[in-house]
Amino acid sequence: MSRTEPVAVLTIAISSRALFDLEDSHALFENEGIEPYAEYQRTREDDVLEPGIAFPLVRKLLALNVNAPPDAPRVEVILLSRNSADTGLRIFNSIQHHKLAISRATFTSGEPTWPYIRPFGAQLFLSANPDSVRQALANDVAAATILPAKALPGNLASEQIRIAFDGDAVIFDDEGERVSREGGIDAFHRHEIARAREPLIGGPFRGFLSALHDLQAAYPAGEAAPIRTALVTARSAPAHERVIRTLREWGVRLDEALFLGGRAKGPFLEAFGADIFFDDSLHNIDSARLHVAAGHVPHGVSNP
Repeated sequence: MSRTEPVAVLTIAISSRALFDLEDSHALFENEGIEPYAEYQRTREDDVLEPGIAFPLVRKLLALNVNAPPDAPRVEVILLSRNSADTGLRIFNSIQHHKLAISRATFTSGEPTWPYIRPFGAQLFLSANPDSVRQALANDVAAATILPAKALPGNLASEQIRIAFDGDAVIFDDEGERVSREGGIDAFHRHEIARAREPLIGGPFRGFLSALHDLQAAYPAGEAAPIRTALVTARSAPAHERVIRTLREWGVRLDEALFLGGRAKGPFLEAFGADIFFDDSLHNIDSARLHVAAGHVPHGVSNP
């Protein structure tokens, strides 16, 4: 049987531990092995899993497809799980219970999941497994490590999708961070002033940002828009100009830009109301995750 489906503008691959709260059963797997874990999941396959840290983001993105006209851009979410199909039945039962329109999945029985990201055409991979995330990044797919946790209640309450990005080593490459580490902040500012009209090279999240921008473009801008984005960077003037000119050169819209000059990012991300924030620095992730869901991007000079 063949059928024609709208092509997804944005496709996200996600692991089961990022989507649902599976930490009790994962602890059992770590402590006692695969057989007790498998039995645990089989005997509880009708017990609904609670939303995990990335659940609100997924629910909001999939809601864009509801009642959308046939020619509207689509979002697709793919489940990639190291469970077997047998132990993964509980996960699919929970997907159906929560009314998430996720129909495509890969269960690998403990084998790596990252090789299936590209065949599905995903522009972003979210996982609780740091090794899988590093492999995805090495294969030119935007990816971030999500520290598993229950969904944040505030994110479940609102409907607008809010996504925030760090700049260097996430949207852009790590050129600026390398200069700063080698010569200090003064050398960094001299470097950026001299190259203010030279666009930055794209980083691992440039492709995802472009896909997200294409999805945003289908909706009017403004407070009522279903998606709002922000750049939240440690840069400050005079290093702001090159960033602004680069985004202009790329033709990419970011709704807000916060140049924090080294201030802790967490409170600002809470004020923005981010559903998720992406940063290459574990220090910034530690600040952010006290307030919002955060994804670590293990890329660049900060992550040897």
